[in-house]
Amino acid sequence: MSAPHQEIIESQIDVSELAIGMHVIRLDRPWEDTNFLIQGFIVRDQADIDALQAQCEFVFIEGRIDGAPLPQHGESTARKSPGLMGLFRKKQATEPEKNARRPVPPRKRVRYINKIDAGQEMETAIIRFEEAQKTAKSIMSGLRVGRTLDLNNARTVVNHCVESVLRNENALLLLTKIKHQDEYTAEHCINVSILAAAFGKHLGLLEGEIRNLALCGLLHDVGKTRIPDEILNKPGALTPKEFDVMRHHTTHGRTILMGTSNSLNTAVDVAFSHHERMDGSGYPRGLYAQQIPYFAKIIGLVDTYDAITSNRVYDKGRASMQALEIIHKHRGTQFDEELAEAFIQMIGVYPPGSIVEMVNGEVGIVVESRPEHKLKPCVLLVRESDKSVMAPYWTVDLKVSPEDASGEIYRIAREVPDGTYDIVLQEFVDQGLIVTSPEALAEQP
Repeated sequence: MSAPHQEIIESQIDVSELAIGMHVIRLDRPWEDTNFLIQGFIVRDQADIDALQAQCEFVFIEGRIDGAPLPQHGESTARKSPGLMGLFRKKQATEPEKNARRPVPPRKRVRYINKIDAGQEMETAIIRFEEAQKTAKSIMSGLRVGRTLDLNNARTVVNHCVESVLRNENALLLLTKIKHQDEYTAEHCINVSILAAAFGKHLGLLEGEIRNLALCGLLHDVGKTRIPDEILNKPGALTPKEFDVMRHHTTHGRTILMGTSNSLNTAVDVAFSHHERMDGSGYPRGLYAQQIPYFAKIIGLVDTYDAITSNRVYDKGRASMQALEIIHKHRGTQFDEELAEAFIQMIGVYPPGSIVEMVNGEVGIVVESRPEHKLKPCVLLVRESDKSVMAPYWTVDLKVSPEDASGEIYRIAREVPDGTYDIVLQEFVDQGLIVTSPEALAEQP
């Protein structure tokens, strides 16, 4: 029997009265005007209070303030947000957090700045992406028939992709949003390589480390070339016996790469260990956090994100936000907590390639996202509010609060799946329409 419906009682309070455990359900301004991601959340620590006090004068909380008990931290939180919004704003560590012994990734050694905008990089990125796809397919098909891995070619295409990422990661990240179910394995390896390169840049790794990490991403699943097609491409759940066969792709990958080159030691570790998990529940060895190689932790995280957002024979791809929520939920158990939080921050709410509907009904494609403005990306508008084709297309940079024809500030209402309103990302890429500058748009036919 379902529980009886209870009307939610809300109370307005000054932000100075906020306390840990309160459930904030409304603000004194639109959520889109703040850098909070989730619309409604439990106040979990002083950092949440500080952020609310910095951006609001008063808020609305669930419950009464006339003496009746308010929801406390931990109560009814199973149906509430797990706190993902906190990762999209700068958070000052409290004293207990500063003193806590938490594993942290190496300190940032390099601060990268994009040299050009995404639209300028797109033409080159498409060429590099196609080269990488061709190479990945060649690697996988060649290994299946017993050919030796062409390591020199693999390094060349990976280095070209890394160079593009270092100029502006948004272009190649956008291309990873294009999914083809019938080419999943090779496409997945390329996407993991590109995502890993972008993540390495975000983490501040040295350029040589980023190149190595991206190569590990390209080669992490080579062991699947020794898995029978009927299991690898089975359009349904695997039986326990079939799953045991699938798990062996990590061991096969280790064997293949060990027999290829002595210079692939890191890639060997990644191929063998990218399915290990922090709590020891992974495979093939059941390693615990401190035993898992750092690059394997990164690739395991990126591998999961791309798999969740891809169309596979047994599962339809999910939105990037859903994937990030899953990663956030399992941080500290399946994924390294610090890496998971950093990855979520890198991807952001609306990653490049997302198709978004604005509050006024117009629709566009996210062409560029910036670390400091994850909620306000650069959007190429392609549909009018009535969903007719916009002519000409034009770009709005939401960080400068542009206004539409009625004088209202542009805001994103929601992300919609690729293909909605006849907007197919692949077609815009093929026609060279993914650009960010007005000058480039003016040159389009």
